[in-house]
Amino acid sequence: KDAPAEEILVTVRAVLRGEVMVAPSLTRRLVERFVLQPPASVPAQRGRLAALTEREREVLALVGRGLANREIADRLFVGETTVKTHLGRVLTKLGLRDRIHAVIFAYESGLIRAGD
Repeated sequence: KDAPAEEILVTVRAVLRGEVMVAPSLTRRLVERFVLQPPASVPAQRGRLAALTEREREVLALVGRGLANREIADRLFVGETTVKTHLGRVLTKLGLRDRIHAVIFAYESGLIRAGD
């Protein structure tokens, strides 16, 4: 509301194109709130991690970082089928629907953080 008219016009046009605009003054607060600070659910989610073996936590962390099964297998020196087995057990033990849900859980539990 305190931006110059030209900036407001540029912003309105961008929003009409479907872009998302965030004021620079809010960017730092958003990063601090959602990236640097773990969500309030972290303690509860961390408790759920205790159900996993160390290897399953490793696989979950690598899935959370966006690695494919083949890449995880190469990194852990195991077969791709073994990775699929571990991931299946992770999903079952944590009650997760799919790989995407696993990525979300990895971040929400604090197992991995942005920039790791």
